[in-house]
This record gives sequence, structure tokens and C-alpha cells, in this order.
Amino acid sequence: MKDLTWPDLENLAFPVKALFTGYLLVIGLGLLMAGGQILLTHGMADGKFGLSIDDIVYSYYGDREGSKLEAKLNGSMKGNAPGEARMVMIKWARAGAPESEWETKIKPLTDQYCVGCHANMPGITNVAEKDLMIKVAAVDMGASINTLTRVSHIHLFGIAFIFFFVGWIFSFATGFSPIVKALLIFTPFVFLIIDVAAWWLTKMNPNFAWLEMIGGIGYSLASTVMIFSSLYQMCIKPLRTKKA
Repeated sequence: MKDLTWPDLENLAFPVKALFTGYLLVIGLGLLMAGGQILLTHGMADGKFGLSIDDIVYSYYGDREGSKLEAKLNGSMKGNAPGEARMVMIKWARAGAPESEWETKIKPLTDQYCVGCHANMPGITNVAEKDLMIKVAAVDMGASINTLTRVSHIHLFGIAFIFFFVGWIFSFATGFSPIVKALLIFTPFVFLIIDVAAWWLTKMNPNFAWLEMIGGIGYSLASTVMIFSSLYQMCIKPLRTKKA
């Protein structure tokens, strides 16, 4: 049975349109910033700008022939220290990060080039501490189980709320069959599960890295369609109708 009382976006009250439009604009901008953040973090894991399968493998499976310290010094942190200083730290890591060289060779370099950010910004490793520096100089096993558990539940809860409200607003859209509309609303949730599952699978086997690409692209495309369709029907379509 069809629900004939379900309102459409074009005819919503102006305050409701303002609420929905503001939300979609902020969420759209937030998704763009999230994409930029991914490019500047995960996208530099292989030392090259742009997200690739290798970036995903290095982020979750790790580079088990090297250390996280070396990967960062050759990647996202490359511009923060001169080549000579980076090479000293890389050689130290490759030698097993001997504690005897910490005070004389490594600590002066971290004090000069690293601690300005790493000792003052929450959420990043404080390389001013010897034990933490030795830890990141160890063989890179990728994201830890503790990190994956923490990030997974935050990602699932937080992004699901975004998709819920975007989908709810889009449910008022017209011009889509009920099946197409339902598929668009449901799609981001499916790809979100695929995205997070890919982290864990890639941690165990690097051959699953392509799944994260599929998950991210899938929910991004579906969200983009819903956001732009909703904004068009609330803001542009009424103006075109009046002119006609």
C-alpha cells in the first residue's frame, strides 16, 4: 500500500528545508575534508601522494620488511627533516634501534625536527620518549588489534549516524522509484560494513586491501547522489518551477 501522506522535499516548510540544507552542506564539506585527510595520511603510506592499494596494505598489514619509522620518514614526514637526519634515524631503526645510540645520535635529531609536533599534539606518538621511539622503529606490523577495535567502533557508530540522516532526508525525494530509493539509502550501510571488514581482513592478508577501495568508493558515490539530489529538490527545483 502506498503512503500518500509522505511529504516531498520540494514542498517542505521553509524552516525544515533550511535545517536539511544546512545539515547536508556541512556533511558534504565534512566528507570532502575526510577525503583530504585520507590522502594526507593513508595516502602517503607508500611515500607517494594519492591513495593506492599499497597505501592500504602498509596502513593495515604493515611493511614487514621495514619499520613504521622508516615508512613515515620516507612518506608523510619526509618534508619535516633533511635527508641526512632522516637517513641516520632509518639506519638506527634497521640496526634494531640500539638504546646505546639514543642519547648521542637519535635524541638530538628528534628534539630538533620531531618533538615540536610529536610531543605537543594529542593522538600522535611522542617520539621524545625513548621507549615509544624504539617501538615505532620496530618492524611495522600495521595497525594493532587495539587500534582496529577502537577505530572500528568509532567509525561504525559515527558514520552510521551520518548515513541515517542523509538517507532520512533523501527519503523525502521524488523522481525515484521506491526500489531505487531504498537501494540508495541502504547502499552506504552495506559498503560501510565492507570498508571496516576490509581493515581486519587486510591486517591478516594484504590481498584483501582492494575491498577497502570498494567500500569507500561505494558509500561515497551513494552518499553523493543522495546529497545532491536532495539539495537540488529543496533549493533549485522550486526556483525552476516558479520561472516556468
